[in-house]
Amino acid sequence: MLKDKKIVVGITGSIAAYKIPLLVRQLIKEGAEVKVIMTPASVDFVTPLTLSTLSRNNVIIDPFKAASGEWNNHVELGMWADAMIFAPVTANTLGKMANGIADNFVVTAYLSAKCPVFIAPAMDLDMYNHPSTQKNISILKSYGNILIEPQVGELASGLSGPGRMEEPGNLVELLKTYFRKKADLNGKKIMVTAGPTHEAIDPVRFIGNHSSGKMGFAIAEEAAGRGASVTLISGPSQAEAHHAGITRINVVSALEMYEQCLEHYPSSDIAIMAAAVADYTPGTTSEQKLKKTGDGISIDLKPTTDILRKLGSIKKPGQVLVGFALETENEIPNATSKLKEKGLDLIILNSLKDPGAGFCTDTNRITILDKKGIVANGELKNKRDVATDIMDAIVARFPASK
Repeated sequence: MLKDKKIVVGITGSIAAYKIPLLVRQLIKEGAEVKVIMTPASVDFVTPLTLSTLSRNNVIIDPFKAASGEWNNHVELGMWADAMIFAPVTANTLGKMANGIADNFVVTAYLSAKCPVFIAPAMDLDMYNHPSTQKNISILKSYGNILIEPQVGELASGLSGPGRMEEPGNLVELLKTYFRKKADLNGKKIMVTAGPTHEAIDPVRFIGNHSSGKMGFAIAEEAAGRGASVTLISGPSQAEAHHAGITRINVVSALEMYEQCLEHYPSSDIAIMAAAVADYTPGTTSEQKLKKTGDGISIDLKPTTDILRKLGSIKKPGQVLVGFALETENEIPNATSKLKEKGLDLIILNSLKDPGAGFCTDTNRITILDKKGIVANGELKNKRDVATDIMDAIVARFPASK
C-alpha cells in the first residue's frame, strides 16, 4: 500500500529520534519515497548523514542553504507529500504546531501540508499528561491531524507511563492501513445529514435543539477521506467541511431537510442520518415578531415528516441506511425499536447519561446495533475517531457498499 507513496518524515528533539532511521528504512523497503526534515535540536539525537543515506534524499534542517542562499521550499514539500508523519514530536513542537509558531522548517512544512498528517508524540509522562500538552493535542486533532497515541512503557527518565513513542514497525502499519482505507469507498456516493433544524415561531424565535453538527461533519470528512463523493445536508451549524470531496447543502427547517434528502437519497449508495431533526414544528408561523405580554402564550405544534421512515420505505436493494438514536432512558430497546420500525440497516446509539457524549462536545461514546443486536460498544473518543469506527462498521458489514 505504500509503493510510490511520497512520505515526509519530520523529526524533533526527543531521545526517541534514535528509532527513526529504522522507520525510514522500513518505509523505503515498502516502496515509498521518503524525504526527511529535522528541527535543529533533533540533530543531537540522530545524524542527518544517516537519514540521508537511508532515505536517498537530502535532509532538510534549515529554511535556507547557507552556502548558496537558496530557499528550501516548504510549500512545495507540502504539495509533494501524500502523507507527513512527525515522529517523535516533543511537547515544545506540539505547542508550536497547535498555535502556528513557525520558527523552524519542520513547523513551516506542517503548516503547508496538503495531505494527511500523522503525529507521534514522545515525552516523559508528566509532560504528556500536563493540561497544556493535552490541550495542544486536542487542538491538533480538531484540525484533522491523526494522533498516534504514545505507548505506556519505560521512559528515558527511568519512570514508566504514557509517553513512549509508538514503535517504527507499527507506525508503518498505521500508514499502510490509512492508505488502504483511503480507497475503500472510491466511486461511492454518500449522503450525510448533520446539525439541528430550526422551526420558526416568528421571524425572531424558533424551536431547536443543542446539536452542533460536529458528529455529522466528522462522518462526512471520514467518508470523503476514503474516496467517497459526499453530499452533506446540514442544518444551522458553525462546523466546517474542509475536504474537497464534500458538497455542503445548508438547510434550516425539517421540511427543507426532508426535501433535500428526497432529492439526493435515490442516487446515494449509503445514507448516514446524523442530524437532530425536530419532531415537531409550529402549526402556524407569525409573519411579525410576537410581542411579550403579561399573559402566557401557547404554541400549537404539529409533527414534522419522519425523514428516516420515508427513506426506509423507498430504500432500494443494495442501499445502506444508517440512523442515529440519542436516548435518555431504555437506550437499547428504544434504539432497536427505531431501527426495525424505520427500515434501517444500522443505528448509532448514544446516551445523554454518558459524560462527554451527546451535543456540543468534541467527544462521543456510541453503541452500534443492527437487527441482530449490538455490533460494537465504543469507548469515549474524539468524534473524528468515532466517525472512523462508524465507517469501519459500515464497510465491514456491507461489502457491496465498497
